[in-house]
Amino acid sequence: MAVLSHPDRAELRLADVLEAFAHPIRLRIVHRLAHGAERSCGELLPEVSKSTASHHWRVLRESGVLHQRREGRRLMMHLRREDLEARFPGLLDVVLAAAGDDPEVAAADGAMAGARQG
Repeated sequence: MAVLSHPDRAELRLADVLEAFAHPIRLRIVHRLAHGAERSCGELLPEVSKSTASHHWRVLRESGVLHQRREGRRLMMHLRREDLEARFPGLLDVVLAAAGDDPEVAAADGAMAGARQG
């Protein structure tokens, strides 16, 4: 299996991070990871195809927004909150607050929560 590459904290670039936040699906992923729990790819985006999800994971990983690790056949991920805060103080909190106010993000998260309970 290929090694997953992640930029070091000092290599995080604001333009890359902002580009990662700019897509609605990636914004939903960040919002879903914001509570600190490590989650698998399948848990985070059950509503999209594997190829679409893989593209978004790569953008988020290569920009430094999230960290992925292999656990058997699953990919586990978590938000790189400490690294983002060290490089761009306050940015993640602003993005998460705005995402929480976004009706599209809220609707998608509500649908996902309902699917988990059902």
